[in-house]
Amino acid sequence: AMTASATLQAEPSPIVACTIRREPDGFELLIEDMETAMGDKWGDLGFAEALMFFNQPEAETLEFIAMAIDAEDEENLVLLGEVITQARAQGIKVILIAEDVSPAALHQLLRKGADEFVPYPLPENELAAAISRIQQPEPEPEHDAGPVVPRTGGGKGDRNGAVLVCHGLAGGTGATTLAVNLAYELAQGAPKPGRRAKRKAEPAPPPKVCLLDLDLQYGSIATYLDLPRREAVYELLSDTEAMDADVFKQALMGFEEQISVLTAPTEMLPLDLVSQEDIQRIIEMARSHFDFVVVDMPKTVVQWTETVLNEAQVYFALIEMDMRSAQNIQRLKRALQAEELPVEKLRYVMNRAPKITELTARQRVKRLAETLDITIELQFPDGGRQVTQGADHGVPLGSAAPKNPLRKEIQKLAHSLLELDYAVEAAEA
Repeated sequence: AMTASATLQAEPSPIVACTIRREPDGFELLIEDMETAMGDKWGDLGFAEALMFFNQPEAETLEFIAMAIDAEDEENLVLLGEVITQARAQGIKVILIAEDVSPAALHQLLRKGADEFVPYPLPENELAAAISRIQQPEPEPEHDAGPVVPRTGGGKGDRNGAVLVCHGLAGGTGATTLAVNLAYELAQGAPKPGRRAKRKAEPAPPPKVCLLDLDLQYGSIATYLDLPRREAVYELLSDTEAMDADVFKQALMGFEEQISVLTAPTEMLPLDLVSQEDIQRIIEMARSHFDFVVVDMPKTVVQWTETVLNEAQVYFALIEMDMRSAQNIQRLKRALQAEELPVEKLRYVMNRAPKITELTARQRVKRLAETLDITIELQFPDGGRQVTQGADHGVPLGSAAPKNPLRKEIQKLAHSLLELDYAVEAAEA
């Protein structure tokens, strides 16, 4: 049922916008701001009603929806994602307004195609600004771009992969180990559906996974997977403007026909050899051909770290239980905040975390998180010598030491990412 502001009058003014929220009396500031911005040209809906309303003739004049969500709505991510997908299908823009929603949930909804994101409580004039931004006409394509060079190798693919980044905040915190093994476990696909799964359907084919080693100087993914380093990588990096799908794929090495890897180049190159545009092009190309793009970053923060952070769905920051990690977390947080970069995308991973039985050590981890005002979302056990041995032999833990405790945790993480991805796809289908 629409609220009074949208009840049918004799000659109703067409509805241009809708607020969508769980409770009819939540998010009062949003309602006030909408009245100021839109007068009486808007309505108010619940989530399930919205899905039905989009197909009604009255919805044809809808220009945008303002979808307000809080922590409680996270249980209904599939429904929320469906509202965004349906709105987009009808050409309706989406402003997402969120209070206390986890970064993971936001990523998922933004990936569905929300056009604008505004935190709640709403900053002054922020809703009006977001509305005016989505009402801008689309820019006309520029025709006068000089002679067009035909590109033989075809351009972007048709996928829209998730970008997962691993960045060690100190030496030896295991970022490359996570990147390599996470890519390997994702490439194995989701576990077979258990007895609870009612579907008799075929299990989904394993996703296509691309692993990018952007640690241009000390990158060791080639070593961890026993792959040769090739000149083609340097050629790709030094001229990304000329890159098409063929050039990109020729620079990739296959690992056991499961992962496609862009290794670090043969020579030690300056980290500023590549610009933000270069990195953007490479990530966009990878996303368009793969379901998951796993990126291993240099520890040094460079110009294009920002590019990767903005592109990432999840940005894993690996730390250990020591002072240097603690200090580097503070430095990185300060640096990102100073540049107004999305520091909330960082998901902290404690490597070589104390065991559950080591209570005092677990307390120290808890205190560290409180002191630094971070959430340590993942704690990985010490995988011991098998990890180094596997890396030296160029074999992922999944085949070198499948029962290793670190392998089991990375596998669990991969399965949860795959489930999330399948849920997103199912909702989109």
